[in-house]
Amino acid sequence: MAEYSMGKALETIGDATAPGPDGACAPARDAAGRLPTQRFANNYFDGIPVSSVHKFLFFIIMAAYFFEQLDNWNFGFVAPALSQSWNLAMTDIATIVFWYFIGMTSGGFLGGVISDLIGRRKTFLCSILVFSISSIITGFTDSFAVFTIFRALTGFGVFCMMVTSQAYIAEMSPCESRGKWQGNVAAVGFCAVPVVAFLCRLIIPISPEAWRIIFYAGGAGLVAFAFGLKYLKESPRWLVSRGRVAEAEAVVAFMTHRDIDLSEASRKVEPKVNVASVLTGMFTRRYLLRTSLLILLFITITPAGFLLTTWTTQLLKMKGFTVTESLTAATIISIGVPIGCFLASLVSDRGGRKIPLAILSVATGASAIAFAFMDGLAGLVCAGFAVTVVNMAVNFILFSYTAESYPTKMRNTATGFHNGLARLSVSASQPLIPLIHQAYGFAGVFDAVGALYLVPVIPLLLWGKRTGGKSLEEIE
Repeated sequence: MAEYSMGKALETIGDATAPGPDGACAPARDAAGRLPTQRFANNYFDGIPVSSVHKFLFFIIMAAYFFEQLDNWNFGFVAPALSQSWNLAMTDIATIVFWYFIGMTSGGFLGGVISDLIGRRKTFLCSILVFSISSIITGFTDSFAVFTIFRALTGFGVFCMMVTSQAYIAEMSPCESRGKWQGNVAAVGFCAVPVVAFLCRLIIPISPEAWRIIFYAGGAGLVAFAFGLKYLKESPRWLVSRGRVAEAEAVVAFMTHRDIDLSEASRKVEPKVNVASVLTGMFTRRYLLRTSLLILLFITITPAGFLLTTWTTQLLKMKGFTVTESLTAATIISIGVPIGCFLASLVSDRGGRKIPLAILSVATGASAIAFAFMDGLAGLVCAGFAVTVVNMAVNFILFSYTAESYPTKMRNTATGFHNGLARLSVSASQPLIPLIHQAYGFAGVFDAVGALYLVPVIPLLLWGKRTGGKSLEEIE
């Protein structure tokens, strides 16, 4: 299949017949404006090379990821300056983080439900609006209560989009490279982390109130919203699950430049079920083992990972380093975030997904324990960089693993359940961090991180299901 340049892809998208309300569009035509005469029976995108139009849609998701992560990570770098500017105690920082993760928990639970009801595209776009506008408001306010409320709304929007995008990318990718595209999208999106770290290092020392600029910058997600509103297409799997087979075929044909026949795939779709049935269905005999394993993975790995990303800068400052030194260290460490996502894209499709997940979990646990016993800034930076790389790789392979573990009729609701439960466990862990730090110091906090990563490894190897490289329908 011939590939097009990005400019040609944009031109093709712009010249397509007007999309419907869910982003469906007419099949691609040849240079003379004729529709293809031969129809290809196919299971959505499996076995078809990814076209430049397809890549452009992934690019929109990458851009949304970038701005989402700008809003998700900024508080971890801003916290030392905010606490100094507003004279906040460690418990006040824990309160803000607690409510942020309550917002994320709500976004996880409700985002999955909403996107199963109204579609991936609409939910994705609304989420961008929520976290972008909320970020701007947190920059303007002088009230601790208002800051906390809109920080929680930022968390809601961030994780609503995260849950929706996991299912969306899984449903829009060929089975042969699903893990690769999920990793690549994340790697580009998570370049926001070193960017926001660098901006914080550059801007925050300017004045006591300069941290506000970082939250204003979070509103730049509205740019991704504008592109998504114009170009993003609905998931054909979701459309087929709603009986809208012709629209689904049009989306696939538009993206692949082939006239795709999804009649066989549509016959495999199970009847839609309500939210309560999905949540109870996750604990039926068919899904109980995988549901239990995923719960264990999320309630151990997620709190540990977010402790690393949210508290490291503040804990470095409390270890005796200045705000500037802490920001410098955090900036260098944060470069490991997109590298970790890229590492995930390289290894995710190997070993049925569960083998790289287990190996990287062990590596994360070991490097977190090494980080705990470092004293000098150089050693902390090196160990922190290593643990950040493997931590991010683990988390994004886990996201892929979760989205692949359930059928289309329950994928986003189930994914939202697991991710929401994970964020709830993060919220519950926040009051414990000051207590652990007070009792065992810096080393005790990161020893706990290492232990949490090691706990689920044996159950994963014994009972984990291999999902990588298989069609989503085959996994079902």
